[in-house]
Amino acid sequence: MTSWSRLDRRLILVNLTVLAAPVALLLLNRVVTGGRLGLQVAISLASLFVTLLVICGISLMRYLTTRYRIVGDRIELRSGLLFRSRRAVPIHRVRSIDLTADPMHRMFGLTTLRIDTGEQGPAAGHRLRLDGLRAADAAELRRQILARRATATGTTDDDGLIGELDWSWLRYAPLTVWGVGSVFVAFGTVYRILAEMKVNPLELGVVRDAVDRFGSVPLWFGILVTTLIVVGLGVLSSTAAYIEGWSGYRLRREDDRFQIRRGLLATRSVGIQRNRVRGVELAEPIPLRWAGGARLNAVASGLGNVEDNRRRRALTPPAPRAETLRIAVEVLGQDASLIARAGLTPHPRAALRRRINRGLTTVALIAAVPVGLGLWLSPTLVRAGLITAALLVPIAILLAIDAYRTLGHGIRDRHLVISAGTFTRRTVALQESGIIGWNISRSFLQRRHGLLTLGATTAAGDSVYKVRDVTVPDGLALAEDAVPGLLRPFLERRQ
Repeated sequence: MTSWSRLDRRLILVNLTVLAAPVALLLLNRVVTGGRLGLQVAISLASLFVTLLVICGISLMRYLTTRYRIVGDRIELRSGLLFRSRRAVPIHRVRSIDLTADPMHRMFGLTTLRIDTGEQGPAAGHRLRLDGLRAADAAELRRQILARRATATGTTDDDGLIGELDWSWLRYAPLTVWGVGSVFVAFGTVYRILAEMKVNPLELGVVRDAVDRFGSVPLWFGILVTTLIVVGLGVLSSTAAYIEGWSGYRLRREDDRFQIRRGLLATRSVGIQRNRVRGVELAEPIPLRWAGGARLNAVASGLGNVEDNRRRRALTPPAPRAETLRIAVEVLGQDASLIARAGLTPHPRAALRRRINRGLTTVALIAAVPVGLGLWLSPTLVRAGLITAALLVPIAILLAIDAYRTLGHGIRDRHLVISAGTFTRRTVALQESGIIGWNISRSFLQRRHGLLTLGATTAAGDSVYKVRDVTVPDGLALAEDAVPGLLRPFLERRQ
């Protein structure tokens, strides 16, 4: 490919679809208000229409001016009318090629191709994004780049399916805690839209009928029904998100990378270079771990900034823990015992006391609000605060004990293994070769108890993985065992 190619013309239709939003809001306003259109609503809709029209114009300009081609050992992109830019990325520096398609793109048979060198900071400009390629053209362009990169780097094919979606895993979908939160976000968004349209939700017939019904039942029953409705909507939301996000999930070993493909409405294809994988992270959030489930993330460099890394690092959906461990074995080429918490070095009892004190302090702060208001307003609030504290204290202590039992660290098969967390237990296996430095911190209370927090800095994953509340001798010994000599120049030895 030496001649310049352009984006697909169907991208124009995709961009024009954003103008449907103000039209839909206008129709909604007519339905809700019975055809009355206030001045403020008209101004808001007109402003939105003009804003979206400007966005369409910018998108049209991008379509008209964007050109790309592969020349020799590099891929080139030029774009812009008033501010022209021309970039070239050497093919041997390409770290990942992702293909994504949102519902509108899929409707018109288009795909967005993103080429990333994995660099951050000022060099992050070496990232090419072609938004609006025909799906077949995007796949062919990706194939050509990977083929040329394989030739340049001398890699060989080593294909194989590692994991794919089992629909029995759908039982884990409702156990992701963000589902209930999304219900409140949705209600808040709808309320704000109606408020902008000068519509009081409490005056709508459906809402007034629901309020009247709840007013005729006991308070405890109304709270119970409301809770069940919110939880039910959260379960439906989580399940729908799981189906949309993980349908068609397949994890393959292709050439020199791991390729993850998934998505129902918006398809995603993420590549992670195998030689950039520095370890894995096993995440077990409540209540997923109560059902024997977990998620597996890659600890890898070359995935972009922090936000990009969190979006692209997932190797599995919420799945049975045994399955995530099997995939971890395939990815790391190590035994499953590598990321097992059993056998890790426990932390001192002072770490347990710190977690109990932290939990009790949180309970005290929560209870202080109604107690403080009660001293000013009503003794009833004081009693409510004391009852709240009595209920939360045992829960806080149990959570602190669980967090302490989860703590652990060790060196296994040239990997630093760290375990921590209670609301989300995380077990990380990080290659010793991926550690580029140590970050040691000690708070005032840690110094009193002879503890420190040892952070292993790396160019992969979350950048720092911390071993919290370990004794000073154990922490320094762990750092020396993991990367001999790295910390030695910064230590002062007593004579």
